[in-house]
Amino acid sequence: MPELNIANPSSAQNFADKAATSADSAIRSTQRVTNDAFDSLSGGVQNLRQQAAPAMEHLNDVAQRSVDTVRDRAQQLRERAMRVQDTTVDYIKDEPVKAMLIAAATGAGLMALLSLLARPSQRV
Repeated sequence: MPELNIANPSSAQNFADKAATSADSAIRSTQRVTNDAFDSLSGGVQNLRQQAAPAMEHLNDVAQRSVDTVRDRAQQLRERAMRVQDTTVDYIKDEPVKAMLIAAATGAGLMALLSLLARPSQRV
């Protein structure tokens, strides 16, 4: 840079003009670099969005199919339970004595099992 001569106003003005031009150039250069960086970052984000969109759509499809499958299985279980209930009621109507004997034997077996489990263990 040229040396500043305070006694010469033309030289001072020339120096100020060169400094202002240099500062403007530095500002424009900084703005250009900043804009390029933001453009690059924006492009990267857009690229990530484009790549993530199919994956998110696939996950939504899988989740929807899973919900549909669970709903269908629950409905099948309800229907099966209703058939078992109807069959049991029909059996009780057709064979009431056998049904009572089976229920009594099952109850007695469960009570025997519970009494064995409730008994404190004896060590030898």
